[in-house]
Amino acid sequence: MKTLQDDRTDYQAGALEEKDLPASPFDLFETWFASHRASTPVDATAMVLSTVDNGQPQSRVVLLKGFTPGGFEFYTNYQSAKGRAIKQNPNVGLLFFWPNQERQVRVEGHAVPMTAEENDAYFHSRPLESQVGAVVSAQSELLEDRRELENRFAAVLKEAREQGITRPDHWGGYRVVPTRWEFWQGRTSRLHDRLVYVPNGPESWNLLRLNP
Repeated sequence: MKTLQDDRTDYQAGALEEKDLPASPFDLFETWFASHRASTPVDATAMVLSTVDNGQPQSRVVLLKGFTPGGFEFYTNYQSAKGRAIKQNPNVGLLFFWPNQERQVRVEGHAVPMTAEENDAYFHSRPLESQVGAVVSAQSELLEDRRELENRFAAVLKEAREQGITRPDHWGGYRVVPTRWEFWQGRTSRLHDRLVYVPNGPESWNLLRLNP
């Protein structure tokens, strides 16, 4: 019987050569992300967000809602576990794993709250039910009975359909400003390519290769 120790893949989908890479890590991410999104029909924007709370790392999957050279955007309840951790320590990590292309991207950076105007614009672009969900969920807090949440949702949804809805102050976005990028391309015999961009001035990056 095959065991987990026998479960392995010899990666052969591509390679990373310094001569082929752009000066900006954002440009490489944009190219890779477009390729990934074209081949992934469900939750192509999923990424792992890691925070540290009192020395304890915590990771969860969130959805990427925008990216520019200035950073990666996601939205949450600021009073959630991740929101509290970021308030205490804004240094975070992002991980993108794209198995169809045999690629990973790791980003280290710091999370900065987005503006009220940005938060309002995105909040009201969401389906009404999603807006209501953000209002009624005390994210990360104990819930005695799911019916309690569903009843709250039904009551607020009815009110929202009649009177509209306002984004709560505790709900909004973060922009993760990168300070380090690592691009990983699987290679045969576990001799993977790992190329790292580290800052070399305000808008300049040095490119380094790591052992796999």
